[in-house]
Amino acid sequence: MDKEMHFCQSCGMPLTDEVLGTNADGSKNEEYCIYCFKDGAFTGDFTMEEMIEFCSQFVEQYNKDSGQNLTQDEYKAMLRQYFPNLKRWSTPTDQLPHANSPLKQKFIDEVNALNIPDMPVIDNLFVLKGSFINLEYKMNGNTFSILDKEKSYWGTQVEKQNSDGRCYGIACDEKYILVSEYGKDGADAEVVVLKRR
Repeated sequence: MDKEMHFCQSCGMPLTDEVLGTNADGSKNEEYCIYCFKDGAFTGDFTMEEMIEFCSQFVEQYNKDSGQNLTQDEYKAMLRQYFPNLKRWSTPTDQLPHANSPLKQKFIDEVNALNIPDMPVIDNLFVLKGSFINLEYKMNGNTFSILDKEKSYWGTQVEKQNSDGRCYGIACDEKYILVSEYGKDGADAEVVVLKRR
């Protein structure tokens, strides 16, 4: 018999074992996804409307998965009906874990302290799956990657200042900080900093 489908009680995405959030002790959280909940705290301090706005950008993925053909505005209207039933938005905020993992601010401070030329100041990080941000680098004719596809990382992408479209990508976990530079779609990726914490 199929296991009953559960959904993240913050963003509504289907919960599979690969995307379960984590509690403060590192155990899996059965109510929230890793993008919304990591290390026992929400990954961002959103209002319900801000979460709807954020989720609405994935309408094409929703249409593909559901066989529907909603516009972004129709999808937002549907989320406005659905979200008030989710635990995060139906529970008084003082009864929920605080937003923003303490580790997140630490990573932001450590990345900014690297003083990388032409990198803007980082003011936010998001939880990203290793499989989504794992780039390939070339060195001495060999190709290698650094991140674990199965893990999740605090990270972001920012455009390099004074450059023609190249970006910096940041990925942090408890052991390392990785800053890469690359072109469109991760092309010509280079390691700028790989620092043990």
